[in-house]
Amino acid sequence: MTTRRSLLSLALASALPPAFVRDARAADVERFALGVASGCPRPASVVLWTRVMGADLTDKVDVTWELARDEGFRDTAARGVASADTASAHSVHVQPRGLEPSRWYWYRFGALGSRSAIGRTRTAPATHATEGMNFAIASCQRFDHGHYAAWRHMADENLDLVLFLGDYIYEYATPASARRVRRHDGPLVTSLQQYRDRYALYKSDAALQAMHARAPWIVVWDDHEVENDYAADQSQTLDPAFALRRAAAYRAYWEHMPFPQSARLAHGDMRIHDRYDWGRLARIHALDDRQYRDAQACPRAGRGGSSEVMLQRCPQLLDERRSLLGAAQERWLAEGWSSEHRWNLLAQQSLMARLSWRDPAGATGARYWTDGWDGYPASRRRLLGTAMERKVVNLVALGGDVHANYVTDLKLDYDNPKSPVIGTEFCGTSITSESRHPERLATALQFNPHIRYARGDQRGYVRFSLDANALQAQLRVLDDVLDPASGVRTEARFVVEAGKAGATPD
Repeated sequence: MTTRRSLLSLALASALPPAFVRDARAADVERFALGVASGCPRPASVVLWTRVMGADLTDKVDVTWELARDEGFRDTAARGVASADTASAHSVHVQPRGLEPSRWYWYRFGALGSRSAIGRTRTAPATHATEGMNFAIASCQRFDHGHYAAWRHMADENLDLVLFLGDYIYEYATPASARRVRRHDGPLVTSLQQYRDRYALYKSDAALQAMHARAPWIVVWDDHEVENDYAADQSQTLDPAFALRRAAAYRAYWEHMPFPQSARLAHGDMRIHDRYDWGRLARIHALDDRQYRDAQACPRAGRGGSSEVMLQRCPQLLDERRSLLGAAQERWLAEGWSSEHRWNLLAQQSLMARLSWRDPAGATGARYWTDGWDGYPASRRRLLGTAMERKVVNLVALGGDVHANYVTDLKLDYDNPKSPVIGTEFCGTSITSESRHPERLATALQFNPHIRYARGDQRGYVRFSLDANALQAQLRVLDDVLDPASGVRTEARFVVEAGKAGATPD
C-alpha cells in the first residue's frame, strides 16, 4: 500500500495541468469536473466544449462562456450564454465566429456560481498562409490498461493541434480476475447512461484534461466508442437491436467531444468526416471507417466482425464492390484531394498499408486481418489509384487502431516491387491499450518490404513538425505505461521530404 500511495502522489504531482488550466478554485471544479476542450479549428472559428455536472441540475442550465485574446481575460474576443439541458447530458458546444486566423485564444465557462478551468485554443491560418504546424496523432486509450502519462508529456510539446484517431473509450467491463492498475466502472457498456458514465470516467483523468485544455483537437471514432468490430449497422454479435445501441453511443460521443451542433444528424447518425485546411500548407481529410462500411468478409460462424483469413479461402475479400468508407464518402474524398495545398494528410483509423502474415507466394498463401484496410483491398486501391491519377502531392496517411508503430510506403500493387510509392504512412501506437503478440511483427516484416518500421511493444504517440519542405516525425514512447510518472523518449525519427514519397530515418 505504501508503494501504491507513492505512485498516486507522483501521479497527482506529475499530471498537473499547465498553469493557465489551474485557474478554477477547488470548489468550482465539481461543476466542471470533466474539464474543457476545443476542436474543429477553422480560420475564423473554433468549437468550445464542456459539460456541467451535479446531481442537483435542473432540466436547463444557463452556461456563460468567454473567449479572450489574453490569458488574463482583459481583452475579450467573444462571449455569450449557452443552454445546457438534460437531453444532451448538460454538455455545451459553442462555436464563436468572426475570429482572427492563426491566433491563440483562451476560454472558460461559468454556471451556477462556479467557473471552469481555463483552456487554450487557436484558429487555423488564413487561406493563403504557409506557416508551419506542430501536431501529434494519438489513439486507443483504454483506461484499465495503464496510466495516461503520454498525455502529460504531450501537453509539454507546445502543439498547434492534436489528431485523435479512434478508440477514445472502451466499452468492456474490467474482468473481476484481472490485475489492473485501474479499472472500468460497471459492466459492458450498452445503454446511453452507461456510455455517458464511461466518458465521464475517462475524462476525469487530469493528464487527459490538460491536453484537451492545451490545444484544439480533430477527432474521429473507431469501433470501441460503440462495440468492438462493428460495421455500419451490424454488431459483432449480430444483435438485432444494435441500431438502438449505436444511436446511444453516437449521441454520447457527440455529447463529450468538441463537435458543432451541425455534426448531429437525423435517426441517431452523426457526421464526423470533414476537411480542415491549415492555410495553404496542408489539407487534413478526416475519415469515418465505421458508419458506412460493408461488413467484414468471411466472419466466423454465427458472428460478425473480424477474423484472419487466407486469401484463397475467402474470395469475398477481393469483391470490387466492397468498401471501407462507403461509396458516398469515397466520392467525397476523391473530390477533395487538393493540388493547391502543399500536403494532403489523411486522418483515419487504421493501418493502411498491406500486412500479410504469411508469404503471399507460399504454398498456403497470405493471411490477412479483415477489420482493417487489408479486409477492403479494392477500397484501398480506389483511394490510392485516384490519388495517383489526380497527381495528389505529398500524401501522408495517419492511423492508429493496431497498437503498434508503423512507418510504411503506400503502393497500388504490393506484389510488384516496381510499383511506385504513392504516399507515406505513419500509424501510431496506442496511448495505453495493449498489443497482442508484438513478437509476430518480426516474422511478418520479411513478407512486407514496404514496411520501413514496425514495433508493437511500446505505448505513446507520434509528434510531427510540418512545413513546406518536409514532415518530421518523432515516435515518442513511454518507459512504463503502468507508471503514472513514466518518462518518455523518442524511439525513432523519420523525415518525409516534400515531393518525394516515402519516409527515411532522420
